[in-house]
Amino acid sequence: MHLEVCIDSVESAIAAERGGAQRVELCSDLLEGGITPSAGMIASVRRQIGIDLFVMIRPRGGDFCYTSCEFGVMQEELEHARLLGADGVVLGILDEQGRVDVRRTRQLVELAGPLPVTFHRAIDMTPDLSVALNDILETGAQRILTSGGKPNAMLGANEIARMVDEAQGRIAIMPGGGITSENIQAVAEATGAIEFHASARTAFPSPVVFRKSEVTMGDIPGQEYNRFIAREETVRALVEVLERLTAERGAMQPR
Repeated sequence: MHLEVCIDSVESAIAAERGGAQRVELCSDLLEGGITPSAGMIASVRRQIGIDLFVMIRPRGGDFCYTSCEFGVMQEELEHARLLGADGVVLGILDEQGRVDVRRTRQLVELAGPLPVTFHRAIDMTPDLSVALNDILETGAQRILTSGGKPNAMLGANEIARMVDEAQGRIAIMPGGGITSENIQAVAEATGAIEFHASARTAFPSPVVFRKSEVTMGDIPGQEYNRFIAREETVRALVEVLERLTAERGAMQPR
C-alpha cells in the first residue's frame, strides 16, 4: 500500500519523505484546493527529496472549466514541470455540463507522456461518477483521486469501493479527502484501495509578533497569521497503519 502526501512547501516535502510516504503531490494555495506551484518551488522540492514528485497542473482556483487561454497555460505549466524533474502530474478538466472534457484532458495526457497522470478530485464535481470514470479511462490517465463524490473519503467510501470494482485494475482509484491515521484503516477496508492521499497538515501560528488584524491580504480573514505544514510524525502514523495492513493481508495469502 502506498501513501501520497499533498504538500505546498519544501519543509512539508522533506517531512513527507522522512515519514515514509512514497509520493508527494506538490501544489500552491491549498486553501483554494491547490493550484500549480511556481517553478522555483518545483525545483527546490526536487532537489530536496528522492521520492516521486507529482505536480499539480491547475491555473486557478474555482471551477474546472477552463478557457482556451487557461488551457494554453496548463500546457506550458506541464512542460515546465517535466523540465524541472516531475515524476508525474495531476490535473482535471470538465466541460460546461460538469462532465469530463475527454478531448482536452487526453491532449494533456499525451503531452505529459511518458509521465503518468492523475485525474484529481474534479471527478467529485461531476454528475455521474461511473460515467466520469469511463470518460477518464478514454483519456489515458493512470490514476483517479476521489472522495467518492462526497465531502470526504469516509463518507464516500461505498462509492469509492464501487469505483475500485468497476475499474478492474484498468486505472488506479486513490481515495483522498479527510484521510487521517485514525480513519485510513477504515477507508482501506471499506474500499479495497491500495493507494491513499492525505495532507497530514498541522496548523501553527505565525512567529510574527506585530499583528495588524484590521488589514487582510486575502479573502479569508486571519489567515495572514496561520501557517500549515505536513508533520513527519503525522505522515509516519499514516504509513505505519498501511504497513500493518499490508503485512496482515500478506499473512492471509495462501502459501
